[in-house]
Amino acid sequence: MSIQQEVKQDIQAVVAEWLATDYLKKDGLFVIGCSTSEVAGKKIGTAGTEDIAEVLFQELKRLKENTGIQLAFQCCEHLNRALVVERETLIACQLEEVSAVPVPTAGGSMASYAYKHMEDPVVAETLKGKAHAGIDIGETMIGMHLKSVAVPLRFEQKFIGSARLAAARTRPKLIGGSRANYENTRNN
Repeated sequence: MSIQQEVKQDIQAVVAEWLATDYLKKDGLFVIGCSTSEVAGKKIGTAGTEDIAEVLFQELKRLKENTGIQLAFQCCEHLNRALVVERETLIACQLEEVSAVPVPTAGGSMASYAYKHMEDPVVAETLKGKAHAGIDIGETMIGMHLKSVAVPLRFEQKFIGSARLAAARTRPKLIGGSRANYENTRNN
């Protein structure tokens, strides 16, 4: 089995697990951090490939189509972990656009591929802690983009290729202490 076939099988399993939950809501922000180098079994930042990014992008696009979420692809540290989003997402979430175009060597192969294949891509400096959920493929550190209370998810699929997979959703903060009532809240 080729690496692309293995990656496709792995990401399809992850997408299926997300679709089996009710965590993803229409227009929610979903952040993707990904090292295609790690997916290929190499050290992060050393062997990125848009061939792997293409496979991942197509399945994540399917997740978007099935849930209505907005995708945000995190760039690598060379672009300060900025994010590739659709212009409509940037406007709706009141994000700040920056002047950069990700390339495999500065931004990463996943962000570079996403930028080339989204409808109207822009690069946002940060999500300002607004992401509702996300996945981290290869330990790229997406936590800064998630809302305040992140809840790790334990999916059956633990790897994409050779890269470790972490997934999280967020929930509203529980406030008010012992006198508060949380019985009718959602997303706990």
